[in-house]
Amino acid sequence: MVNKKRKICIVTGSRAEYGLLKSVIKLVDKSSELELQLVVTGMHLSSEYGFTINEILNDNFHINKKLETLISSDTPVGVSKSIGLGVLGFSETLEELNPDLIVILGDRYEILAIAICALISRIPIAHISGGEVTEGAIDESIRHSITKMSSIHFVAAEEYKRRVIQLGEDKNKVFNVGGLGAKVDNKSDLFTKKYLENDLNFKFKSKNIVITFHPETLDLNSTEYQIENLLFSLEYFDNIGLIFTMPNSDNRGKIIDSKIQKFCFKNKNSIYVKSLGQKKYYSCLNIVDGVVGNSSSGICEAPSFKIGTVNIGDRQKGRLRCESVVDVNNNEKEITDAIKLIISEKFKSDIKNVLNPYQVKNTPENIVRILEEINLDGITKKKFFDLGYQA
Repeated sequence: MVNKKRKICIVTGSRAEYGLLKSVIKLVDKSSELELQLVVTGMHLSSEYGFTINEILNDNFHINKKLETLISSDTPVGVSKSIGLGVLGFSETLEELNPDLIVILGDRYEILAIAICALISRIPIAHISGGEVTEGAIDESIRHSITKMSSIHFVAAEEYKRRVIQLGEDKNKVFNVGGLGAKVDNKSDLFTKKYLENDLNFKFKSKNIVITFHPETLDLNSTEYQIENLLFSLEYFDNIGLIFTMPNSDNRGKIIDSKIQKFCFKNKNSIYVKSLGQKKYYSCLNIVDGVVGNSSSGICEAPSFKIGTVNIGDRQKGRLRCESVVDVNNNEKEITDAIKLIISEKFKSDIKNVLNPYQVKNTPENIVRILEEINLDGITKKKFFDLGYQA
Protein backbone atom coordinates (compact mmCIF):
# COMPACT_ATOMS: atom_id res chain seq x y z
CA MET A 1 0.00 0.00 0.00
CA VAL A 2 1.38 3.40 -1.01
CA ASN A 3 1.51 5.93 1.81
CA LYS A 4 -0.61 8.98 1.14
CA LYS A 5 1.30 12.25 1.01
CA ARG A 6 0.44 14.85 3.63
CA LYS A 7 -1.14 17.87 1.90
CA ILE A 8 0.55 21.10 3.03
CA CYS A 9 -1.22 24.31 2.03
CA ILE A 10 1.10 27.34 2.13
CA VAL A 11 -0.47 30.79 1.81
CA THR A 12 1.41 33.91 0.72
CA GLY A 13 0.01 37.42 0.39
CA SER A 14 2.99 39.77 0.16
CA ARG A 15 6.43 40.10 -1.45
CA ALA A 16 8.37 40.10 1.84
CA GLU A 17 6.53 37.07 3.21
CA TYR A 18 7.05 35.11 -0.03
CA GLY A 19 10.77 35.87 0.07
CA LEU A 20 10.94 34.28 3.50
CA LEU A 21 8.68 31.34 2.65
CA LYS A 22 10.32 30.47 -0.67
CA SER A 23 12.91 28.10 0.80
CA VAL A 24 10.18 26.24 2.71
CA ILE A 25 7.95 26.07 -0.38
CA LYS A 26 10.82 24.64 -2.40
CA LEU A 27 11.58 21.93 0.17
CA VAL A 28 7.92 20.98 0.62
CA ASP A 29 7.62 20.68 -3.16
CA LYS A 30 10.62 18.33 -3.25
CA SER A 31 9.57 16.23 -0.25
CA SER A 32 8.57 12.62 -0.86
CA GLU A 33 6.31 12.82 2.21
CA LEU A 34 4.47 16.04 1.42
CA GLU A 35 2.24 17.45 -1.32
CA LEU A 36 2.48 21.21 -1.85
CA GLN A 37 -0.66 23.30 -2.22
CA LEU A 38 0.17 26.95 -2.89
CA VAL A 39 -2.39 29.73 -2.42
CA VAL A 40 -1.52 33.26 -3.59
CA THR A 41 -3.48 36.29 -2.45
CA GLY A 42 -3.27 39.91 -1.24
CA MET A 43 -0.71 42.29 -2.71
CA HIS A 44 0.67 39.60 -5.04
CA LEU A 45 -2.36 40.03 -7.30
CA SER A 46 -2.36 43.82 -7.39
CA SER A 47 -0.68 45.80 -10.18
CA GLU A 48 -0.59 48.72 -7.75
CA TYR A 49 1.86 46.72 -5.62
CA GLY A 50 3.92 45.34 -8.48
CA PHE A 51 1.87 42.23 -9.41
CA THR A 52 4.44 40.13 -7.56
CA ILE A 53 2.72 36.88 -8.46
CA ASN A 54 5.10 37.01 -11.43
CA GLU A 55 8.01 36.38 -9.06
CA ILE A 56 6.30 33.17 -7.90
CA LEU A 57 5.59 32.07 -11.47
CA ASN A 58 9.21 32.82 -12.45
CA ASP A 59 10.29 30.46 -9.67
CA ASN A 60 8.28 27.72 -11.46
CA PHE A 61 5.95 26.92 -8.57
CA HIS A 62 2.51 25.59 -9.39
CA ILE A 63 -0.16 27.86 -7.90
CA ASN A 64 -3.23 25.93 -6.83
CA LYS A 65 -5.40 28.97 -6.15
CA LYS A 66 -5.30 32.72 -6.70
CA LEU A 67 -7.59 34.71 -4.39
CA GLU A 68 -8.39 38.37 -5.03
CA THR A 69 -9.04 39.94 -1.62
CA LEU A 70 -7.36 43.34 -1.70
CA ILE A 71 -9.60 46.40 -1.95
CA SER A 72 -7.85 49.48 -3.36
CA SER A 73 -8.33 51.42 -0.16
CA ASP A 74 -5.99 51.87 2.78
CA THR A 75 -8.67 53.11 5.19
CA PRO A 76 -9.78 51.04 8.20
CA VAL A 77 -13.04 50.30 6.38
CA GLY A 78 -11.17 49.17 3.26
CA VAL A 79 -8.83 46.90 5.23
CA SER A 80 -11.77 45.41 7.16
CA LYS A 81 -13.59 44.70 3.89
CA SER A 82 -10.44 43.02 2.54
CA ILE A 83 -10.42 40.73 5.58
CA GLY A 84 -14.09 39.92 4.90
CA LEU A 85 -13.36 39.09 1.26
CA GLY A 86 -10.50 36.91 2.45
CA VAL A 87 -12.77 34.93 4.77
CA LEU A 88 -15.28 34.43 1.95
CA GLY A 89 -12.64 33.28 -0.52
CA PHE A 90 -10.52 31.17 1.80
CA SER A 91 -13.54 29.27 3.18
CA GLU A 92 -14.31 27.94 -0.31
CA THR A 93 -10.64 27.35 -1.11
CA LEU A 94 -10.10 25.19 1.97
CA GLU A 95 -13.17 23.14 1.16
CA GLU A 96 -11.85 22.63 -2.38
CA LEU A 97 -8.22 21.82 -1.50
CA ASN A 98 -8.96 19.95 1.75
CA PRO A 99 -5.39 20.24 3.10
CA ASP A 100 -4.04 18.28 6.05
CA LEU A 101 -2.17 21.30 7.37
CA ILE A 102 -1.92 25.01 6.61
CA VAL A 103 1.38 26.91 6.86
CA ILE A 104 1.21 30.68 7.33
CA LEU A 105 3.81 33.26 8.26
CA GLY A 106 3.55 36.46 10.24
CA ASP A 107 0.76 38.82 11.05
CA ARG A 108 -0.80 40.54 8.07
CA TYR A 109 -4.57 40.88 7.91
CA GLU A 110 -4.98 38.52 4.94
CA ILE A 111 -3.19 35.87 7.03
CA LEU A 112 -5.70 36.49 9.83
CA ALA A 113 -8.49 35.70 7.35
CA ILE A 114 -7.00 32.31 6.40
CA ALA A 115 -6.43 31.48 10.08
CA ILE A 116 -10.08 32.17 10.91
CA CYS A 117 -11.25 29.88 8.10
CA ALA A 118 -8.82 27.10 9.04
CA LEU A 119 -9.91 27.27 12.68
CA ILE A 120 -13.61 26.95 11.77
CA SER A 121 -12.81 24.14 9.33
CA ARG A 122 -10.74 22.31 11.99
CA ILE A 123 -7.67 22.28 9.77
CA PRO A 124 -4.48 22.52 11.85
CA ILE A 125 -2.30 25.60 11.38
CA ALA A 126 1.49 25.78 11.54
CA HIS A 127 2.39 29.40 12.25
CA ILE A 128 5.82 30.87 11.53
CA SER A 129 7.16 33.90 13.46
CA GLY A 130 4.82 33.88 16.43
CA GLY A 131 5.70 35.32 19.83
CA GLU A 132 7.26 38.50 18.45
CA VAL A 133 6.42 41.98 19.68
CA THR A 134 5.83 45.08 17.53
CA GLU A 135 4.15 47.64 19.74
CA GLY A 136 3.53 50.26 17.05
CA ALA A 137 1.33 48.20 14.74
CA ILE A 138 -1.95 46.27 14.75
CA ASP A 139 0.19 43.33 13.57
CA GLU A 140 0.98 42.76 17.27
CA SER A 141 -2.60 41.77 18.12
CA ILE A 142 -3.10 39.87 14.86
CA ARG A 143 0.07 37.85 15.46
CA HIS A 144 -0.94 36.75 18.97
CA SER A 145 -4.46 35.97 17.76
CA ILE A 146 -3.06 33.68 15.05
CA THR A 147 -0.89 32.00 17.69
CA LYS A 148 -4.02 31.05 19.65
CA MET A 149 -5.62 29.63 16.50
CA SER A 150 -2.52 27.60 15.59
CA SER A 151 -1.46 24.14 16.72
CA ILE A 152 2.21 24.18 15.64
CA HIS A 153 4.55 27.11 16.19
CA PHE A 154 7.86 27.84 14.42
CA VAL A 155 9.46 30.72 16.30
CA ALA A 156 12.66 32.66 15.58
CA ALA A 157 14.25 32.90 19.06
CA GLU A 158 14.07 31.47 22.58
CA GLU A 159 12.50 34.70 23.84
CA TYR A 160 9.65 34.23 21.36
CA LYS A 161 9.30 30.56 22.27
CA ARG A 162 8.77 31.53 25.92
CA ARG A 163 6.16 34.08 24.93
CA VAL A 164 4.15 31.58 22.86
CA ILE A 165 4.23 29.16 25.78
CA GLN A 166 3.15 32.05 28.03
CA LEU A 167 0.08 32.37 25.80
CA GLY A 168 -0.92 28.87 26.92
CA GLU A 169 0.51 26.82 24.05
CA ASP A 170 1.93 23.31 24.42
CA LYS A 171 5.72 23.60 24.81
CA ASN A 172 6.11 20.39 22.81
CA LYS A 173 4.50 22.06 19.81
CA VAL A 174 6.69 25.21 19.91
CA PHE A 175 9.93 24.94 17.93
CA ASN A 176 12.75 27.52 17.87
CA VAL A 177 13.93 27.17 14.29
CA GLY A 178 15.39 30.67 13.87
CA GLY A 179 14.40 33.33 11.35
CA LEU A 180 13.91 32.40 7.70
CA GLY A 181 15.54 35.65 6.53
CA ALA A 182 18.53 35.54 8.88
CA LYS A 183 20.84 33.35 6.82
CA VAL A 184 22.03 33.99 3.28
CA ASP A 185 23.60 30.74 2.12
CA ASN A 186 25.64 31.86 -0.86
CA LYS A 187 26.26 35.53 -1.49
CA SER A 188 28.11 34.67 -4.70
CA ASP A 189 24.72 33.80 -6.21
CA LEU A 190 23.47 37.36 -5.70
CA PHE A 191 23.32 39.92 -8.49
CA THR A 192 26.35 42.11 -9.15
CA LYS A 193 26.35 45.88 -8.82
CA LYS A 194 26.56 46.21 -12.60
CA TYR A 195 23.53 43.96 -13.10
CA LEU A 196 21.49 45.91 -10.56
CA GLU A 197 22.46 49.24 -12.11
CA ASN A 198 21.25 48.05 -15.52
CA ASP A 199 18.13 46.38 -14.16
CA LEU A 200 17.07 49.28 -11.93
CA ASN A 201 18.35 52.02 -14.25
CA PHE A 202 20.14 53.49 -11.25
CA LYS A 203 23.76 54.43 -10.74
CA PHE A 204 25.06 53.54 -7.29
CA LYS A 205 26.99 56.26 -5.45
CA SER A 206 30.06 55.75 -3.27
CA LYS A 207 27.57 55.43 -0.35
CA ASN A 208 24.04 54.01 -0.64
CA ILE A 209 21.11 53.09 1.59
CA VAL A 210 17.84 51.18 1.19
CA ILE A 211 14.73 52.79 2.67
CA THR A 212 11.49 51.00 3.57
CA PHE A 213 8.91 52.85 5.65
CA HIS A 214 5.47 51.55 6.64
CA PRO A 215 2.66 53.24 8.59
CA GLU A 216 2.59 52.87 12.36
CA THR A 217 -0.91 51.46 12.25
CA LEU A 218 -1.65 52.22 15.91
CA ASP A 219 -0.77 55.90 15.43
CA LEU A 220 -2.43 56.83 12.15
CA ASN A 221 -2.79 60.53 12.87
CA SER A 222 0.96 61.07 12.58
CA THR A 223 1.61 59.15 9.34
CA GLU A 224 2.10 62.26 7.19
CA TYR A 225 4.27 63.91 9.84
CA GLN A 226 6.44 60.79 10.17
CA ILE A 227 7.20 60.31 6.48
CA GLU A 228 7.89 64.03 6.07
CA ASN A 229 10.45 63.93 8.90
CA LEU A 230 12.23 61.03 7.20
CA LEU A 231 12.23 62.71 3.78
CA PHE A 232 13.44 66.04 5.23
CA SER A 233 16.34 64.13 6.75
CA LEU A 234 17.16 62.32 3.51
CA GLU A 235 17.35 65.61 1.60
CA TYR A 236 20.54 66.27 3.55
CA PHE A 237 22.21 63.26 1.89
CA ASP A 238 22.17 64.45 -1.71
CA ASN A 239 25.48 62.67 -2.40
CA ILE A 240 24.18 59.27 -1.30
CA GLY A 241 22.25 56.79 -3.43
CA LEU A 242 18.73 56.26 -2.03
CA ILE A 243 16.73 53.15 -2.96
CA PHE A 244 13.10 53.28 -1.77
CA THR A 245 10.88 50.20 -1.70
CA MET A 246 7.10 50.47 -1.58
CA PRO A 247 5.21 50.38 1.74
CA ASN A 248 2.72 47.60 2.46
CA SER A 249 -1.03 47.92 1.91
CA ASP A 250 -1.60 49.06 5.47
CA ASN A 251 -3.87 51.83 6.72
CA ARG A 252 -2.70 55.16 5.22
CA GLY A 253 0.13 53.52 3.28
CA LYS A 254 -0.86 55.50 0.18
CA ILE A 255 0.16 58.75 1.90
CA ILE A 256 3.68 57.40 2.38
CA ASP A 257 3.80 56.03 -1.15
CA SER A 258 2.72 59.33 -2.72
CA LYS A 259 5.27 61.39 -0.80
CA ILE A 260 8.10 58.99 -1.63
CA GLN A 261 7.30 59.13 -5.34
CA LYS A 262 7.29 62.95 -5.27
CA PHE A 263 10.61 62.94 -3.41
CA CYS A 264 12.20 60.61 -5.97
CA PHE A 265 10.95 62.76 -8.84
CA LYS A 266 12.71 65.81 -7.36
CA ASN A 267 15.87 64.08 -6.07
CA LYS A 268 17.83 62.38 -8.83
CA ASN A 269 20.04 60.46 -6.41
CA SER A 270 16.99 58.39 -5.46
CA ILE A 271 14.91 55.64 -7.02
CA TYR A 272 11.48 54.19 -6.18
CA VAL A 273 10.89 50.44 -6.69
CA LYS A 274 7.50 48.78 -6.18
CA SER A 275 9.06 45.41 -5.42
CA LEU A 276 12.66 44.24 -5.63
CA GLY A 277 11.89 40.61 -4.87
CA GLN A 278 14.07 38.67 -2.45
CA LYS A 279 17.14 38.11 -4.63
CA LYS A 280 17.38 41.73 -5.77
CA TYR A 281 16.67 42.97 -2.25
CA TYR A 282 19.42 40.79 -0.78
CA SER A 283 21.72 41.82 -3.63
CA CYS A 284 21.13 45.46 -2.71
CA LEU A 285 21.79 44.72 0.97
CA ASN A 286 25.06 43.10 -0.11
CA ILE A 287 26.12 46.38 -1.77
CA VAL A 288 24.63 49.27 0.22
CA ASP A 289 25.96 50.83 3.41
CA GLY A 290 22.80 50.60 5.49
CA VAL A 291 19.03 50.27 5.82
CA VAL A 292 16.69 53.03 7.00
CA GLY A 293 12.99 52.89 7.95
CA ASN A 294 10.81 50.73 10.15
CA SER A 295 10.65 47.40 8.34
CA SER A 296 11.31 44.13 10.14
CA SER A 297 13.92 43.30 7.49
CA GLY A 298 16.20 45.99 8.91
CA ILE A 299 16.19 44.13 12.21
CA CYS A 300 15.93 40.48 11.15
CA GLU A 301 17.80 40.34 7.83
CA ALA A 302 20.15 43.33 7.41
CA PRO A 303 22.48 42.24 10.27
CA SER A 304 23.43 39.14 8.25
CA PHE A 305 24.97 41.49 5.67
CA LYS A 306 27.05 43.32 8.32
CA ILE A 307 25.39 46.66 7.63
CA GLY A 308 23.74 49.08 10.01
CA THR A 309 20.04 49.82 10.36
CA VAL A 310 18.33 53.05 11.40
CA ASN A 311 15.05 51.86 12.92
CA ILE A 312 12.57 54.73 13.24
CA GLY A 313 9.71 55.04 15.71
CA ASP A 314 7.62 52.42 17.47
CA ARG A 315 6.52 50.06 14.70
CA GLN A 316 9.19 47.48 15.61
CA LYS A 317 9.35 48.35 19.32
CA GLY A 318 9.82 45.20 21.40
CA ARG A 319 11.42 43.08 18.68
CA LEU A 320 14.71 41.37 19.52
CA ARG A 321 17.65 43.17 17.88
CA CYS A 322 21.46 43.30 17.77
CA GLU A 323 24.09 46.08 17.98
CA SER A 324 23.92 46.98 14.29
CA VAL A 325 20.39 48.41 14.79
CA VAL A 326 20.22 52.06 15.86
CA ASP A 327 16.82 53.02 17.28
CA VAL A 328 15.66 56.63 16.90
CA ASN A 329 12.51 58.63 17.49
CA ASN A 330 10.71 60.05 14.49
CA ASN A 331 12.74 63.23 14.64
CA GLU A 332 14.56 64.78 11.69
CA LYS A 333 17.81 65.46 13.57
CA GLU A 334 17.89 62.03 15.23
CA ILE A 335 17.36 60.31 11.87
CA THR A 336 20.05 62.43 10.19
CA ASP A 337 22.60 61.77 12.94
CA ALA A 338 21.84 58.03 12.92
CA ILE A 339 22.31 57.78 9.14
CA LYS A 340 25.66 59.56 9.45
CA LEU A 341 26.60 57.03 12.12
CA ILE A 342 25.72 53.81 10.28
CA ILE A 343 27.50 54.81 7.05
CA SER A 344 30.67 55.79 8.91
CA GLU A 345 33.70 53.52 8.54
CA LYS A 346 34.07 53.26 12.32
CA PHE A 347 30.53 51.94 12.77
CA LYS A 348 31.03 49.42 9.94
CA SER A 349 34.21 48.24 11.63
CA ASP A 350 32.49 47.97 15.01
CA ILE A 351 29.71 45.71 13.67
CA LYS A 352 31.73 43.50 11.33
CA ASN A 353 31.55 40.62 13.83
CA VAL A 354 27.96 41.21 14.89
CA LEU A 355 25.84 38.08 15.28
CA ASN A 356 22.29 38.02 13.98
CA PRO A 357 20.15 36.79 16.92
CA TYR A 358 17.71 35.16 14.48
CA GLN A 359 20.30 32.97 12.78
CA VAL A 360 19.92 29.25 13.46
CA LYS A 361 21.29 26.44 11.29
CA ASN A 362 19.02 24.73 8.76
CA THR A 363 15.88 26.76 9.49
CA PRO A 364 13.80 25.74 6.42
CA GLU A 365 15.03 22.14 6.58
CA ASN A 366 13.99 21.83 10.23
CA ILE A 367 10.56 23.31 9.50
CA VAL A 368 9.91 20.82 6.70
CA ARG A 369 11.23 17.87 8.74
CA ILE A 370 8.74 18.70 11.50
CA LEU A 371 5.93 19.09 8.94
CA GLU A 372 6.77 15.58 7.71
CA GLU A 373 7.05 13.91 11.10
CA ILE A 374 4.65 15.59 13.54
CA ASN A 375 1.56 13.64 14.56
CA LEU A 376 -1.57 15.53 13.49
CA ASP A 377 -4.10 13.22 15.17
CA GLY A 378 -6.31 15.34 17.41
CA ILE A 379 -3.89 18.27 17.19
CA THR A 380 -6.63 20.90 16.79
CA LYS A 381 -8.23 19.86 20.09
CA LYS A 382 -5.98 22.11 22.13
CA LYS A 383 -5.51 22.37 25.87
CA PHE A 384 -4.56 25.67 27.53
CA PHE A 385 -1.31 25.13 29.39
CA ASP A 386 -1.59 27.47 32.36
CA LEU A 387 1.74 28.60 33.84
CA GLY A 388 0.03 29.56 37.08
CA TYR A 389 -0.63 32.99 38.52
CA GLN A 390 2.16 34.95 40.14
CA ALA A 391 1.38 38.29 41.85
